[in-house]
Amino acid sequence: MKPSFTIAANGDSALDIRFDAVPSEDLSRRIIALEQAIEARDWNCIQDLIPAYQCLTICFDPLGCDRAELISDVEALAQKLLTGQPKLAKPSRLIRIPVCYEAEFAPDMPRVSEYTGLSAEEIISRHCAPHYLVHMLGFSPGFLYLGGLDPALHCPRKETPAVSVPAGAVGIGGSQTGIYPQATPGGWQIIGRTPLQLFRPQCQLPFVAEPLDRVEFYPIDRKQFEQSEPNTLEVIPLEPAQ
Repeated sequence: MKPSFTIAANGDSALDIRFDAVPSEDLSRRIIALEQAIEARDWNCIQDLIPAYQCLTICFDPLGCDRAELISDVEALAQKLLTGQPKLAKPSRLIRIPVCYEAEFAPDMPRVSEYTGLSAEEIISRHCAPHYLVHMLGFSPGFLYLGGLDPALHCPRKETPAVSVPAGAVGIGGSQTGIYPQATPGGWQIIGRTPLQLFRPQCQLPFVAEPLDRVEFYPIDRKQFEQSEPNTLEVIPLEPAQ
């Protein structure tokens, strides 16, 4: 079913297209299809497009375009594209990410085990089973918000966030799992760490994954962690663009 939407001002140089629908793969596909369609129009005044779970933010030059005209054009495009199945310009990919779940990299594994009633081995097995959907990137450059976490692993965030979470830390926050690309404060429960570098500003594609890609975690031991090449990424093409 086509979601309804509203367009609202976000300051004096941005617009939010807000969708009245719960986060889902279908909604994410529609948001990314709309983002790609706006990019294809090559409107000179648009400076950035920021997709999220239920919103697409359009950043624009307020001196370079007519705001009312931009709203009208975007609304017409959204109405047209959100009818039927969304058409995507790029195929999705499966990104395989190694994770070391050993104790020194998983300081919150005991807490997650106590909350869920599962052993560390069962947590690892369940965490590695899904092909997670990348809904959005945010919080810090390259942070992947992943959908599809096993409900048995849902676990509350920390009451007091950690002052510094190391780069590559893999955590659980509520019904989500994700990876910290840089050392930052954070409140998710840390159950492992990847040796991969997730934010590579020197590369043409600075992020290891994009919205609508899939992510699969697989376990490695400490020796494999230490010997891993941080910029080597295993990527498997998935379905063609639709």
